[in-house]
Amino acid sequence: MDSERSELETFFGAVRFFTRLPVPGSIGADVNVLERAIRYFPAVGLIVGLIAGFTFAITSFFWPKTLAILAAMAIAIYVTGAIHEDGWNDTVDGFGGGWDKERILAIMRDSCVGSFGAVALVMLLLTRFFALVEVDILLVPFALIGGHAVSRFCSTCVLWRLDYVRPEGKAKPFSNQLSLSDMGLAAACALVPVLFLPPSQFIPGLILAALATLWLARLFKSRIGGYTGDCLGAVQQFSEVAFYCGLLCKFS
Repeated sequence: MDSERSELETFFGAVRFFTRLPVPGSIGADVNVLERAIRYFPAVGLIVGLIAGFTFAITSFFWPKTLAILAAMAIAIYVTGAIHEDGWNDTVDGFGGGWDKERILAIMRDSCVGSFGAVALVMLLLTRFFALVEVDILLVPFALIGGHAVSRFCSTCVLWRLDYVRPEGKAKPFSNQLSLSDMGLAAACALVPVLFLPPSQFIPGLILAALATLWLARLFKSRIGGYTGDCLGAVQQFSEVAFYCGLLCKFS
């Protein structure tokens, strides 16, 4: 019973940290709980994807597909508090305007939005929108669920393999090494929802998401020696869009 309560608190810790969804009382707020919460990052993606997918399914009954997709994107951003979009923006600003590790990290910490980040965020959102528009309307909810879960597993993989480069920060509690069982749980949460998509679509989606993650991980390793919380957000955003683009790959 104690172990079940502990896992429940760990799950709520992940929900509390990565979303704006209400969590009862102070459940999941303990630092020790947060250290274990990263294993549930893809599970949180499942929840966000379900909310986005449900929003699309409902709004598509009375709105055209384009507006329903915008509604789904907007609700996902609201639920997460745009934490990952902010990470993408800061990361592109840092790596675009910095020439060494110290300068990159300083720019990423700056709350001002630079030109690199602003342009990159607009391009990212446009690519996500146009990719989802091209997905079959019946598959859009499943694409959203899979994209949100898979992309958060991609971020978890970066955290698992790279070192945290700041002495402190919001992501510091997650910088401990994940076990193989933790990664197995994270992978299951990420991969199960994609099985509702046709293999000819989800396989290229997974491949492109993996390639996007590997590219960013190599960039982070070579330029700053590891990752920050913003880097994890950037991986989530880039791999999510890559997954949607992979769903559209044609081989005939």
